[in-house]
Amino acid sequence: MNTFGRIFRISIFGESHGAMIGITIDGCPHGIPLKIEDFTADLDRRRAGAEGTTPRHEADVPEIVSGWLNDHTTGAPLTIIFRNRDTRSSDYIDIKDHPRPGHADFVARQKFGGFNDYRGGGHFSGRLTLALVAAGVVAKKIVHDISINALLIEAGGRSDIIEAVKEAKEKGDSIGGIVECRAGYISVGYGEPFFDSVESVISHLAFSIPAIKGVEFGSGFSAAKMYGSQHNDPIVDETGKTASYNAGGITGGLTNGNELVFRVAVKPTSSIAQAQNTFNFSSGKVDELNVQGRHDTCIALRIPVVLEAITAIALADFTLICKKR
Repeated sequence: MNTFGRIFRISIFGESHGAMIGITIDGCPHGIPLKIEDFTADLDRRRAGAEGTTPRHEADVPEIVSGWLNDHTTGAPLTIIFRNRDTRSSDYIDIKDHPRPGHADFVARQKFGGFNDYRGGGHFSGRLTLALVAAGVVAKKIVHDISINALLIEAGGRSDIIEAVKEAKEKGDSIGGIVECRAGYISVGYGEPFFDSVESVISHLAFSIPAIKGVEFGSGFSAAKMYGSQHNDPIVDETGKTASYNAGGITGGLTNGNELVFRVAVKPTSSIAQAQNTFNFSSGKVDELNVQGRHDTCIALRIPVVLEAITAIALADFTLICKKR
């Protein structure tokens, strides 16, 4: 489904080449100061234009169409939309029957009987992360006392990110990356046993970001190679502060008062300039596909602000749940 959250509930809509994409936030508290310019910094961080990102250029100007009056939220459902202007749908005619490897073209066609909007990836496009970033701007106002920062720490397995992206682009290929997010400091006890642990909720939201293929908290998969004596984080005072951070700020599914630390693995962009072989429904056989359109060499470059947004959304929901008690 396209809705997530218990109190701070988000509903996302739109397609990459449709008239617009947008998000509705139900359960948004009233009286939150909100101006259009509040969105600028985060939207600019997500915007294309840097080396390795798509040459598609959209204004990405938010329009708040409900739940907002006199620069404040009203308590009614808050709906934010973005018009799509710079579309070249003709680039996608061939993929209607010739799905791109690694993309959602094939599964969307099968699930929706061919009625899906295939242009630019449709509802499966990374463009919809724009709506998540917008919701994140609002969520950050609810958790304004918590700092949330994400950073691309490697691309293509390398720390020299700019050079790695440049080399992939020259080859007509793409690369993925790892993005780390840190949030602190969070009160002890966020999280709802059993199925709504902090890890569960953040992971659920993280996997809604196209191209995310893995999530780890704290020492993550490295914990499987450690002794308990190495992995345990000694508690050093009555506030729960620990001497190390292998748990990533979460124990028993609840925040423990330390910095929240997690990382996501971002796969390489599926649409690449190199020819690929894939099944063609028109011919009934495997044919060579040359992907047209404008695509990112490394979509991971634009993930940090999206990861911050989903983290803020999760923490805003937990904050409102705690206040309701």
